[in-house]
Amino acid sequence: MNPLRSLVEYEQFVYTLQQRYASVRHSTLTVIRRGAGVARLAGDMEIGSYRLAVREKLSFVGETGRIASYGYEVWHGSEKLYWYDSQAHPDDPALAATHPHHKHIPPEIKHHRLPAPELSFTQPNLPFLIEEIEHLLTRNEKVPS
Repeated sequence: MNPLRSLVEYEQFVYTLQQRYASVRHSTLTVIRRGAGVARLAGDMEIGSYRLAVREKLSFVGETGRIASYGYEVWHGSEKLYWYDSQAHPDDPALAATHPHHKHIPPEIKHHRLPAPELSFTQPNLPFLIEEIEHLLTRNEKVPS
C-alpha cells in the first residue's frame, strides 16, 4: 500500500513512523497543509544517535500524490554526514541513471554526488532513510557509500 494515495493517508503514515520503527526515539515531523492538494513535510527524527532532518514538498492533485521535491540531511552530533536532494544536475553524467535523485557524501560533500536509486517521487522515502541509519547504528559507521 502506498501512503501517497492521499494526503490523509500520508499524514497517518508520517505520524505512525515511531510506532513502526523502534529506533526512532523522537520525531518532530509535521505535515503542513498549504492548500487543497499541496502540503509540506518538515522536521527532524532522532534515530539512535543520529538526526534525520526532513523537508518535502507534496502534491496531491489528481489520483495519487507525489513528492514534488525533497531534502534529507543526516547528522551525527554537530556533523552533517551526508544528504540527499532532488535538485537536478543535468551536466553530471554520473547521475543520469537516477536523475534527479542523488546523495552528497564526503569528501567535498557539496560536489561529491552519487546516484540514489532508492529514492522516489512516487513512494515514501522515509522507510529507506530510517533503515539506512539503522544500518549505520549496527555498524557504528558515519558515512555510507
